[in-house]
Amino acid sequence: MSYLLYQLRRNLLMLLGLAILAAVGLAVILADWVAPYDPERLDLVHRLAAPSAEHWFGTDEVGRDIFSRVLYGGRQSIGVGLFVAGCASIVGAVIGCFSGIVGGRIDGLIMRSMDVVLSVPSLVLIMALAAALGPSLFNAMLAITLVRIPFYVRLARGQTLSIREMAYVRAAWTFGATRRHVVRWHVARNAASPLVVQATLDIGGAILMAAALGFIGLGAQQPTAEWGAMVATGRNFLLDQWWYTVTPGCAILVTALACNLVGDGVRDLLDPKSRAK
Repeated sequence: MSYLLYQLRRNLLMLLGLAILAAVGLAVILADWVAPYDPERLDLVHRLAAPSAEHWFGTDEVGRDIFSRVLYGGRQSIGVGLFVAGCASIVGAVIGCFSGIVGGRIDGLIMRSMDVVLSVPSLVLIMALAAALGPSLFNAMLAITLVRIPFYVRLARGQTLSIREMAYVRAAWTFGATRRHVVRWHVARNAASPLVVQATLDIGGAILMAAALGFIGLGAQQPTAEWGAMVATGRNFLLDQWWYTVTPGCAILVTALACNLVGDGVRDLLDPKSRAK
C-alpha cells in the first residue's frame, strides 16, 4: 500500500487522469440530480439557443438542453468503454491462455483465426459488423468487443508461452499439477498485469470507436443521448451553433485522454523495472 501511494505521488499525470475520471464519473452517476432538465424534453421556443445561465451548453435543434444530454450521454459512452474492455479482456485472456497451454494444432488454428481478424483494419471491420448487426448502441458495443478480442488473445498467449517455460512452472508440471492448476495459480496471476494495462488503455479507445460509429449513424439512435451521435447531428450546425458539436466533442476528448493517462500510470505501477527503482 505504501509503495502504491509513493508511486501515485510520483506520477502527477496519473493523478490528473484519476481526478478527471472521478469528476466525470461522479457527474454521470449523479446525472439524475445534477442535470437541470430532462435530456429528452423539447422546447421549440428556445431551439439552438446559445450558452447562457439558463442553458449552460446551449440547446439543440429541438430545444433540448445540451448540458443535460452530455451528462446522460456519458452513461452510454463510458458504459461502452467499460463493457468493451471488460468483455474483450476476459474472453481474450481465456482463449489466449488456453491456446498457449494446449499448443499444437489447436493453438495454430486459434492463432490463424485471430490473424485473419487482425489482417483487416479494425475500424473497417467494426463498421462492417455494426452495419450487419444493425444500427444500435448494443450492436456497436458487440462489434467493437469482437474486433478487440484478438489483441488480448495474442497478448495472453505470448505471456502464457513465456510463463510456462519458467522453472517454477516446470516444477509444478513435474509434481503432477494439472493444466487447470497451472493456468489458475501460475499463468493467470502472472499474465494479468499486461492485460490490465491493455484493458485500461482500451477504455478510451472504445469510447472513441463508439463515438465514431455514432457519428456515422451505426451507434446510438435518436432520441438516445450519446456523445458521438450528438457530434454527428451537431455538425450540421457547426458554423453558426458551434456549441452543439464542441461540448460533446470536448467530453469525448477529455474522457479518452484521462483514460490514457490512467492507463500509462497503471503500466508504470505494474512494471517490474519501475518497481525496482
